[in-house]
Amino acid sequence: MAVNRRKALQLMGGVAAAAALPRFARTQAGRADAFAPTRKSLEGYQIPDWFRDAKFGIWAHWGPQSAIERGDWYARNMYMEGSDQYLYHAETYGHPSKVGYKDLVNNWKAEKWDPDHLMGLYKKAGAKYFFSMGVHHDNFDLWDSKYTRWNAVNMGPKRDVVGTWQKAAQKQGLRFGVSEHLWISYKWWATSHGADKTGPLAGVPYDGINPEYADLYHDRDCARFIDQLDWNDDGIPDSWKRHYVDRMTDLIDKYHPDLLYTDGHLPFEDYGLKVVSHLYNVSAQANGGHAESVYTSKDGVDCAIGTCLLDHERGVADGIAKNPWQTDTCIGQWHYNRGEKYKTPKKVIDLLADIVSKNGNLLLNFPLPNSGELDWEERSVLEGITAWMEVNSEGIYSTRPWKIYGEGPSTKVKIDSGNFNEDKTKDLTAEDIRFTAKNSTLYAFVMGWPERSAVIHSLGLASSVAPGKIANVELLGYKGDLRWKQDDAALRVEMPAEKLSDIGITLKIALA
Repeated sequence: MAVNRRKALQLMGGVAAAAALPRFARTQAGRADAFAPTRKSLEGYQIPDWFRDAKFGIWAHWGPQSAIERGDWYARNMYMEGSDQYLYHAETYGHPSKVGYKDLVNNWKAEKWDPDHLMGLYKKAGAKYFFSMGVHHDNFDLWDSKYTRWNAVNMGPKRDVVGTWQKAAQKQGLRFGVSEHLWISYKWWATSHGADKTGPLAGVPYDGINPEYADLYHDRDCARFIDQLDWNDDGIPDSWKRHYVDRMTDLIDKYHPDLLYTDGHLPFEDYGLKVVSHLYNVSAQANGGHAESVYTSKDGVDCAIGTCLLDHERGVADGIAKNPWQTDTCIGQWHYNRGEKYKTPKKVIDLLADIVSKNGNLLLNFPLPNSGELDWEERSVLEGITAWMEVNSEGIYSTRPWKIYGEGPSTKVKIDSGNFNEDKTKDLTAEDIRFTAKNSTLYAFVMGWPERSAVIHSLGLASSVAPGKIANVELLGYKGDLRWKQDDAALRVEMPAEKLSDIGITLKIALA
């Protein structure tokens, strides 16, 4: 649906009768349902404090496409003649008219998957919540789905992946989320209904055309979308929308997730509102009438007043946002890709400090290979994050933005708030500062190791955002006394002789 149409619906409050519904509507069973499935009712939703305090989550974007270990969107791209994944598929498995994605899902074995061990590593690295992928665009559910045979209990690893991840997260005291990418599947899978345009098999249909597998690849009508993938609801039939609601309701009822991520905007208007309200009502019933769950959307209109949490894919806000938000990103590709070059721990911590200073959270994907075991380079990245968080996370958790998010050269670089902008700036340096606050304590992240002293101009007595007189300054991870001075121009803190970190340090500043 076009943004302007959704905005009109938002202003109208959905269905006319919704205006008469109170926030707590009594059902026939006598329970209190916090939200009706209308935008007007969902305006009353607020992001829970636990999410605002958590700041950092880890995601396992892992499913049947990970079995091939050839990167993102393999299932779609293997049906796109001439693409790298098409060529790899034809050479490795056979032509997609003969060997299709349906024949690969059982290659996903997860033979070395140890979710309890991984969750322990993720908790040690500082994650306060964990996400399992629930279903990707490939239409394959990672739980014991009652609406499709294409699920991980019936095929592939033959395990309830979502439920097993959830138990591991709960053992570690982490909040649990699930991501769904299902709604766009009807368009996304259109390529499986095509055929080569050149070569010896030109015109021979791919296996998606076989009606026996329409419950995976969709009906023949979806072939209308072969040539263009528009990321919207247009042209998707009501039959698929109803099926989508059934699948999401099944997921919510089985697992009661703390978070539900949708890859895009809130889909299908009235249908999608049923999913969101059901998520919040299930949570409210378990939490004394308060919805403690979080639903994400990548559309600012959806999240402008209540309704949900705004999520930026591989992107950050350009300043301090009024409402909490989230960046979802990955250390490499979303699905595992052999030989991928990963983000460094420095890049991850730069993102985390910047995001938290702007009222956001970071959700970071570690893509698992077929085996379900992190590769050694991923473990190295995770260890680097862990080492930094063990020293500096006090300035991350349960904090709120300060008057400004930061200072330094990086703040002069203009970016547009939104998706896919995380690489617009270079690695942060010791001249780049990010701020967070907690009660009367201010945390200043110096995003590199200063040669002699850290100089923070925003904390000078004459600064336009001056916090007043500083009572004390500590360096997290350093046991000795610091030499520091606050004058009109800046706060200057001499560094100890021994370098603590190449990534960045945290000054804990007590305000008088």
